[in-house]
Amino acid sequence: MALVRILVDGYSLLHEWSELAPGKPRHSPAAREELINVLTQYHDAIGTPITIIFDGAGSKRAADEPESTNAVEILYSRAGQTADQMIERAAHRLRSYGEVLVVTNDSAERDTVQSVGGMTQGCANFMQTVRAALNELDSAVRRYNEQEQAKFRSH
Repeated sequence: MALVRILVDGYSLLHEWSELAPGKPRHSPAAREELINVLTQYHDAIGTPITIIFDGAGSKRAADEPESTNAVEILYSRAGQTADQMIERAAHRLRSYGEVLVVTNDSAERDTVQSVGGMTQGCANFMQTVRAALNELDSAVRRYNEQEQAKFRSH
């Protein structure tokens, strides 16, 4: 089956990825925005839809934070609900459409997702995957631009 969606535990990934929004609190709008921007670029590189789920209890969403799109969906749990619960439910519901990858460092969450047939990846490994894909995309764009510049100069 094909990978149909990547579900990201937003704060789990933010806590691991300390170089995103350096000096900003991990629960800050600036840190969330930087994570959303990087994962949007990652979506552009791979084409698989991504859902980023943040624990919403106590988090105030900034008015200027990026909005959800078809490519990158941004969700916040409601009071009395956790991001983990939302991830588990989504992984279970999406399973009939294909493979689902859940990114989290929460081992209990990974066990639960695997028990419903989902795939999991720790945050450090996912960060390496994202970096590699973005580096590859950057190289491809650079090569394309060089080819186009060479064509322009030859005319």
